[in-house]
Amino acid sequence: MSIAAATNKFMLEELLTNCRKNLSKPRLDLIEKAFDFASIAHENDTRASNEPYITHPFAVANILATEIPFDDVSVVCGLLHDVVEDNAEYTSDSIKKHFGEDISIIVDGLTKIKNLFKGADINQGENYRKLLMSISKDVRVIIVKFADRLHNMRTIEYLNPDKRKRVAKETLELYAPLAHRFGLGKLKWELEDLAFKELNKQAYEDIKKKINSKRQEREKYIQKFSEPLIQKLNEQNYKFEISGRPKHLYSIYKKMIKRHKPFEEIYDLFAFRIIIDTDDSSQCYHTLGFINQIYLPVPDRFKDYVAIPKSNNYQSIHTTVVGPDGILVEVQIRTRKMHEIAEQGVAAHWKYKEGKVAPERTIDGYVGWIRELLENTGGEDLRKSIIDNFKLNLYSDEIYIFTPKGELRRLPQKATPIDFAFEIHSKVGFHCLGAKVNQRIVPIDTVLQSGDQVEILTSKNQKPNKSWLKFVVTQKAKSEIKKFLNREEEIFVIQGKELFEKKIKKLKLVFNSDEVNKLANNAKYDNSRQLYKEIAQGKVNLDELLTVQTEKDDKKVFDVNLEFETFQNYARTTGGSLVVDGESSQMLYSYSKCCNPIPGDPVVGFVTVGEGVKIHRKNCKNLISILEKEPEKIQTIQWPKIESSSFIVALTIRGSDSPGILHEITNTIVTYKNTNIKSVNIDSKHSGFAGFISLYVTDLEHLQRIIDRLKKLKGVSHVARLESVIN
Repeated sequence: MSIAAATNKFMLEELLTNCRKNLSKPRLDLIEKAFDFASIAHENDTRASNEPYITHPFAVANILATEIPFDDVSVVCGLLHDVVEDNAEYTSDSIKKHFGEDISIIVDGLTKIKNLFKGADINQGENYRKLLMSISKDVRVIIVKFADRLHNMRTIEYLNPDKRKRVAKETLELYAPLAHRFGLGKLKWELEDLAFKELNKQAYEDIKKKINSKRQEREKYIQKFSEPLIQKLNEQNYKFEISGRPKHLYSIYKKMIKRHKPFEEIYDLFAFRIIIDTDDSSQCYHTLGFINQIYLPVPDRFKDYVAIPKSNNYQSIHTTVVGPDGILVEVQIRTRKMHEIAEQGVAAHWKYKEGKVAPERTIDGYVGWIRELLENTGGEDLRKSIIDNFKLNLYSDEIYIFTPKGELRRLPQKATPIDFAFEIHSKVGFHCLGAKVNQRIVPIDTVLQSGDQVEILTSKNQKPNKSWLKFVVTQKAKSEIKKFLNREEEIFVIQGKELFEKKIKKLKLVFNSDEVNKLANNAKYDNSRQLYKEIAQGKVNLDELLTVQTEKDDKKVFDVNLEFETFQNYARTTGGSLVVDGESSQMLYSYSKCCNPIPGDPVVGFVTVGEGVKIHRKNCKNLISILEKEPEKIQTIQWPKIESSSFIVALTIRGSDSPGILHEITNTIVTYKNTNIKSVNIDSKHSGFAGFISLYVTDLEHLQRIIDRLKKLKGVSHVARLESVIN
């Protein structure tokens, strides 16, 4: 037998022995089959340490058989977790064919998780979403991943420095807090310390050295502190285990940073743990009483997680007392079952519930928050906020709030009455007007404290507003508020859009979506939705908005004043000499700017001093005052009557733009009495068109017929003679 074969046989025997010892009814033949399958798949692979690659899946499987004992499926997945990712010839289908669908799904989830963070920033929301979706399908995905990450961290020294930093950072920010959320306390502490060692080795070694230097002193103190407790518990015939241990290095480091104190000034460096071999939790409280009889308890440093477990099912009594020599000592009291759950979390629950409740039901408490997070975060919101919401669930400590009837609700720190209201029911949240905290009325943004009794005050007229999003912290509250605001906004948007479309239809204007957005931007709104919303709320004068926009567009299409000046000058030089009192005249005359007469218009003259005769149109409003004051200065004037002569006029025209509309307009003009067009200046705007046409007509009747024909064209909304300069 080769050395490799002998080594594999030794590893397999060790794994099978551990599975027999720690798992309930393991299928050893399935585990052996998976080991052989992985050995063949990885036979040509080596690790960064130059060891055969099979040593890694073996180590992962062994962790799952001893340190996080779950079930035989987890052990098999630990053996197979890298097969698909590292070997192109192996696929999820081949795993399914040999080991069944459940194992195939878990291995596929593990493969996806491994690929998520390859060369990517772990702060990408989409990566977090995929990770959470894999966990929600089967909790064993993350259990196997924890074992994989633990072994990788234990052997991290073989990686290159950059990769070590990245893996350690990922472990500290993601996997350690996630392990805590699944109740895997022992795993969390080791992951934190291993990552801390890599990320800040100097601080790690310094704290470790100082703790080790006081080892003998600490052991003596532990004995001194324990002796009276041991004597008291023996007197009560309790079966127990008592131990004192230094706190984990990373937790000490965090205390130093948080309190801004050196190591020497951190007094609560170690903790005592009393584990009672009983299922009777009342013995925990009796033990607490014994401790308080011997040592002075520290006020405000007592926490009862037995009566009120943490959301990860952690149970223990925590108290701090003044020990010998005035040293503060933290003591944890728990039963053996509580201890196993505190150390192994979801794995311990799986063990205790096996055979009584379907496995997927036993882990609902651990993955329920993940499912809720995925359900309450959707669309754009998912990509923007899932990281923050995920970390909120991972990192924040819990507070315990009670209803007036004494019902318990768990909320994250900094939660407010609004968060509490939505925790009760969405409708209660929507109509939350205020709250009574411990019988006192408080504002809705009050930060709640653990132990508060909260009564929500509601009103049918109350509804959420954007300001609520500034202080709520729970994902449920944020999601429900946003949904409500979006629904309300959508109603306004629809109403505003209807009003807008009704108005432009009345004005015979047409806007496409891009043009509406541009109109909104010109009016200082971010987009058309905001404009529509403001219209519905009566904050926009549509007539004024559209008038201003139309004037701007008309000026962009053509300069009306310039066109008219050019036109009228040309018209006056082509219409022949004026006839004064029936005779052609070469007298000095000028045209009044108040009415700008052109050939073909009925006109009269007004004799002035220095400027000769001023020519006005007969319907000029200024003529009324002139006739009243100086009627003797009015002269009869008309344009000359020349056979077959024509004179030039200008038309303004607007309408809906469509293919061929310009051809239809020009064809309509020229087909009537062979009317000659001098110039056309038309441009499209807002899915419509507007412009200026100059043409030759024989008389005003000719002109009116042209105007009438143009108005009958489909899409033409406005035709009028250009008569004066627009001010």
